[in-house]
Amino acid sequence: MTPAATSPLGQTACYADQYDPALLFPIARAPHRAELGIGATLPFMGADLWTAFELSWLNARGKPQVALAHLAVPCESINIIESKSLKLYLGSFNNSRFADAADVVTHLRADLTEAAWRGGVVQSSVGVKLVAADVFDREPIFDLDGLSLDRLDLDCNRYNPAPELLSAATDEEPVSEVLTSNLLRSNCPVTGQPDWGSVQISYFGPQIDQAGLLRYLISFRQHQGFHEDCVERMFMDVSARCRPHKLSVYARYTRRGGIDINPFRTSYPQALPPNRRNARQ
Repeated sequence: MTPAATSPLGQTACYADQYDPALLFPIARAPHRAELGIGATLPFMGADLWTAFELSWLNARGKPQVALAHLAVPCESINIIESKSLKLYLGSFNNSRFADAADVVTHLRADLTEAAWRGGVVQSSVGVKLVAADVFDREPIFDLDGLSLDRLDLDCNRYNPAPELLSAATDEEPVSEVLTSNLLRSNCPVTGQPDWGSVQISYFGPQIDQAGLLRYLISFRQHQGFHEDCVERMFMDVSARCRPHKLSVYARYTRRGGIDINPFRTSYPQALPPNRRNARQ
């Protein structure tokens, strides 16, 4: 039995009405990474950008407060945080009193950081930013920048990850491109439920065959894997097959249970992309 199988995901849950950080369920990143040939030294940087749309708590006088939460879990952390456990954990704030929003941020950062690094030494904290209700209208919708691969009219018949579909013109001058697709679908490894997303591939290097790249992204359609694992698989496959000098892979998945997860992996130091939702989120 995998650790994920013992998580709250897919299980009947009792919703706590009082703050309880013990509800967080970390899942080690190492087993999946070992399958991809990733060891202790990571070939990428980045973070998992989360948005929690259902955060509420009571102020000191018992009046409910609401906010959106932007979270950034560093990719070098030992664990991912299972999404349903995060939902249950956030739900435990609902009838608990906190001094103010800053107090909520302090608890979120401490608890999420502990879960992300459980079993090891904390090297960096989980980023936490709350968006108050009076500025919700400052959260606009953006599509991922780049040239859409979905414009291509092609046949597809591979629906499990097929890295052999990837190729690049290694005998030509390198190019810089940003390519996007809204046709990403993968599936939860525990419940089998579909996860829908958009993906952006940014690179500098031999020009990647666009038809092959689109077929490759579509080939995740029957694959079972957590969002973070899927993006890391994409990064490793494109790196190995196309040999870009620089590469970034960014996926934005639609929300489930009031939470979306948007992993970003890059081969070189750069700022994290702004955590801005797209129309499907």
